[in-house]
Amino acid sequence: MTVSIPLDPKLAAVLQTYDKPVPDTARELMVLELYRQGRISSGKAAELLDMTRLEFVQYSSRLGIPFVDLTDEEWRSEVEQAKKL
Repeated sequence: MTVSIPLDPKLAAVLQTYDKPVPDTARELMVLELYRQGRISSGKAAELLDMTRLEFVQYSSRLGIPFVDLTDEEWRSEVEQAKKL
């Protein structure tokens, strides 16, 4: 499916500063945001960006999007479970 989205010229200018075509940049940014929000998995994000899952996880991590996103309480629980092993 192809969808046309009108872009404000100022936004289009910003997207043109990336080293790839505007539609590719827009798609990448949308996928990254959907992943960051937890709406899609790392596997789905990798598929949408034509990457392996490992490549996507490494790439998104370099951009500051964590692979594991636990609350402090969840982290403490995980640590306690690991100590019991």
